Amino acid sequence: MTVVSTAAAWTWVDHLRAGGTTPWAEWLAGAAGVEDPRGADRLLPGAQQLELVRRLNGAGRPSSELVERVLVASAPGRGRQDLELLGAVEPLSFGPRPIDPATLTADDLVRVAVGLVAEDLVSAGSAGDGEPDEPVKARRWRTRYRLAGDPWIADGMRAELSAQGRPPGGRGAVVAIVCTDVATLLGHDWLTRCFSEGTVPWGEFCSVMERRGRVPRRADLARSAARWAEQVGGPEQVRLVLDPTKVAKVVHVRRLSVPRDVSAVAAELARRTAGAVGLLVAPPRRAELLRTLLRPRLVEVPGPAPVVPPEHREWVEEQADRIRRRLRSGGYPVVGDLDALLPRWPDLPAPGDQQSEPVLSLALDLLLRPATRGGDGR
Repeated sequence: MTVVSTAAAWTWVDHLRAGGTTPWAEWLAGAAGVEDPRGADRLLPGAQQLELVRRLNGAGRPSSELVERVLVASAPGRGRQDLELLGAVEPLSFGPRPIDPATLTADDLVRVAVGLVAEDLVSAGSAGDGEPDEPVKARRWRTRYRLAGDPWIADGMRAELSAQGRPPGGRGAVVAIVCTDVATLLGHDWLTRCFSEGTVPWGEFCSVMERRGRVPRRADLARSAARWAEQVGGPEQVRLVLDPTKVAKVVHVRRLSVPRDVSAVAAELARRTAGAVGLLVAPPRRAELLRTLLRPRLVEVPGPAPVVPPEHREWVEEQADRIRRRLRSGGYPVVGDLDALLPRWPDLPAPGDQQSEPVLSLALDLLLRPATRGGDGR
């Protein structure tokens, strides 16, 4: 039986390589008496890799090169090691038991998929490396400014201004603190981490912040404003901008894009991919690849942005009130209304941390349409 079953596994591998989608258990049930010269070979691809190929076949038409990459891929990070097919080999007396691929969770498959997505990002980044871009010359007559506050918005706006020849800095610079409500601030801080160094899942991130008793450093607008006021000579040089669309006027440019949010599902894929990319390149390069190659693709994915779970909302409201009171007493010029810092909870369910099925579907789509060099996705 063992030889026949192992031979059936090899014919299933051939079926998958040809674009088939028949589940393993169904294939095995109809493979009685099949023979294959590779039947005694125990070096079959793992169950996760084979099931991922089957799912790719169902989602599109993967190239033969992609199929072979999946079959020899490993799963980065912590989790179950490669597993053998139930019914294809004799169970060993030690180690994990063979498994029916249909019983694998989406999370098991995502672990393999993000390793391949990471390889595509690094490969696309390397293909785009050539002569360095001509540095953008700073305009001689320009408004001196600094941007701080909401990290997702401020970082994107700063990059856009620098690309226009308006880098931040200079003596007498006005500091614009981009202010959004504190719930949005938390979500944007998490998004920024997902597309740079990686971080913990969204729900765990909110729990960690509440246990610490404070919002992340970059989301603490009062602390940021006080620090900048000390550096630039007083609060009168700091502007609290409560509407991101008004930042352009503060820094004296005609137009300035407000970076688009990324859905919670897309951000979760970026978070998991960041860990895999970090195994291949240095941290600065990882952040660049995630921002310039992955983010432009994921910003188009529909769905709600991260929503603070109900169990953390009272704490977030307390933090918002604390930040508002500190800013109000700081004597800073305000563009807008400081009450905009208070969260207005959307009529949406807070997504759980386990979004593996939609994350897997998104990962399959990225593998079927590999990354290419592009813009920064603002």
